[in-house]
Amino acid sequence: MKTEIDVDLAVTTETGALNRIIHAGLHSGYSLAAWKLPDEDQKNVLLSHTVKRYSRETQLENLESGFMVHPFDRDADGHFMKADFLFTFKYGILSPPETPLGHASMEWLKAQQEKITPHPFYTRATEIQQRVQPDFQELVQQCIGQIKQGAVEKLVPSRIKTVPLPAGFDPVASFQKLCRTYPNAFVSLVSLPEAGTWLGASPEILVQVEDQATFRTVALAGTQPYQAGTNLKEVAWTQKEIEEQALVSRYIINCFKKIRLREFEEHGPKTVIAGNLLHLKTDFAVDLKATNFPQLGSVMLGLLHPTSAVCGMPLEPALQFLQNHEGYNRACYSGFIGPVNIDQQIALYVNLRCLQVINQHLVCYAGCGVTADSVAHKEWEETEMKLNTLLSVIH
Repeated sequence: MKTEIDVDLAVTTETGALNRIIHAGLHSGYSLAAWKLPDEDQKNVLLSHTVKRYSRETQLENLESGFMVHPFDRDADGHFMKADFLFTFKYGILSPPETPLGHASMEWLKAQQEKITPHPFYTRATEIQQRVQPDFQELVQQCIGQIKQGAVEKLVPSRIKTVPLPAGFDPVASFQKLCRTYPNAFVSLVSLPEAGTWLGASPEILVQVEDQATFRTVALAGTQPYQAGTNLKEVAWTQKEIEEQALVSRYIINCFKKIRLREFEEHGPKTVIAGNLLHLKTDFAVDLKATNFPQLGSVMLGLLHPTSAVCGMPLEPALQFLQNHEGYNRACYSGFIGPVNIDQQIALYVNLRCLQVINQHLVCYAGCGVTADSVAHKEWEETEMKLNTLLSVIH
């Protein structure tokens, strides 16, 4: 049974205001993105009337303010949602408009009908083949065989888990809960006809450009469960996990070498918390003004995606193996997602720890880094931990 959404923004809760904006946008045929950057209290909602195609030749720095959703397939076009309307929440309150876009957004919202009826989110009727444990472990064994034969150094197979849509499932409430549960992640809710509806909490930045002055990216690999109160300085990592993380760092450095960029900062690896998991992380930074490389964000995006953390090394044979053996289309999982030229920054994250809403089901995605030292059943257990990062919150 449909209910009415409170529209009095002066007294409604943050969730109520988010519902009003999002459902008014859906009712009017807009695509939408809601997100929160790591370790920030600010949340944003973007509505877009026209979704544009984004190709590898497009310069990020020249785009209007908007939000990007790109699939894992690097040769496919991405989806760029121009910010027709943009709303910002700070400390749980809808911020008053300070820009022409902000004023136009608020005027549009005030013009909507007083009572907004919940409107369906976009969905794509995608047929997905679900792997069961023996199949996935067999795939991991095939990956290990390829590595030991010398065909590749690393592979990152993935799998999905499909569960019935929980009773009363609410994407906006789930977004809010993910924001509270994983404050140090990039939390997002996107819904557009071209890609469907996705919800996620990613720990991994792919490309970040701050004030046209600083470029950042990270190498993130290795996974183990996190127990509250753990001293991060005392966490021990296996040789397999250390080597896996080193491969990802080397991949980024090789991308710098391809464009003859030597002036970069490297910090790490260090142990970091990502929800209920621990990872090894190395940070990289480049001064864009000192290197006179204002287009570095676009150049590195083309070189980095898909990274060795979600595909493998070397890229071409790893990608070919996964396309031939993984058994399903990853769609937007392990692609990239995030705001572009909003608040003077570009912040594109690898779309990890994510799920897709398809008809009456939630389709969750997870992968694992396989090296010569991998053990098939342990890699399965790692994907289970990652899948439960979202499912434990949603349920």
